[in-house]
Amino acid sequence: MGFEHTSVMSQEVHEHQNLKPGNISVDCTLGGAGHAIATIKAILPEGMLIGIDQDLDAINHANKILHPFKKNALLFHSNFSDLPEILNSNGIKGVNSILLDLGFSLNQLKNGNRGFSFNKNEPLDMRMDIRNDLTAFEIINSFPESELVNIFFKFGEEKFSRRIAKKIVAARRRAPIHTSLELAQMITDSIPAKNRFKMRIHPATRIFQALRIAVNRELERLEKFMEIAPSLLLKGGRLCVISFHSLEDRIVKQALRKFEDGCTCPKKLPVCLCGFVPQMKSVFRKPLVPTKEEITLNPMARSAKLRVAQKV
Repeated sequence: MGFEHTSVMSQEVHEHQNLKPGNISVDCTLGGAGHAIATIKAILPEGMLIGIDQDLDAINHANKILHPFKKNALLFHSNFSDLPEILNSNGIKGVNSILLDLGFSLNQLKNGNRGFSFNKNEPLDMRMDIRNDLTAFEIINSFPESELVNIFFKFGEEKFSRRIAKKIVAARRRAPIHTSLELAQMITDSIPAKNRFKMRIHPATRIFQALRIAVNRELERLEKFMEIAPSLLLKGGRLCVISFHSLEDRIVKQALRKFEDGCTCPKKLPVCLCGFVPQMKSVFRKPLVPTKEEITLNPMARSAKLRVAQKV
């Protein structure tokens, strides 16, 4: 698999990680290892990079790219939600920075052969980690119509969820739906022509996003991780999260707000009586977004948002 090293908002991430030589830093989603290379160079000579990815291809690629720094890198084929266990098993009580780039890998889209692309005729799989049992094929061909509607609307925010689910269920009664191209065409045909022609994105975009999220339990794992993120950082340590759609960003934003200002006292009280102690402080109020120049060079960056918080 030919990996690309392009990393979204790499300059902004590098600046706001606030890394120093000797730091312990975590890259929770290695992908093409672009962020990891910049990180490990910033923490040499004594620093340690902990790299995680649920895609074995990404781990194998990172092992090659980071080979010159192998003494300073520990790589794990796992999900970022397993970070507490990874740190504990390696005797690490806290880290100086955590990077969570929630972007979808361009390499998986182009070369994964797992049905992530609605422009390719690939098996309906969509698993980031092929060790998992649930696939997009199983969801599309066996889940009840009401559950399909829920997945499409909740994870894809697709307003034609009912129409699309109904067409899928009718089609699978005749024969199983096996490929991504077959599903994409079915979704496109489900949307009224007058709406379809006004769309700025491919008609199947939201449904494919919803299926990927459901198959990989992406939002569930993100919520779990955000709940414990402060406990994994040393004082002054930073959490950097790049999200790519509103569902992810909402989870990150709400968690950071809770860590920073989770007081439950009535606002009219002059002092806090609930005992709330802030755990994190946002480095900037509004998320950073890519520059126009970056979006021109990498259109996939257009929806990225970077939030950064520091442990207090």
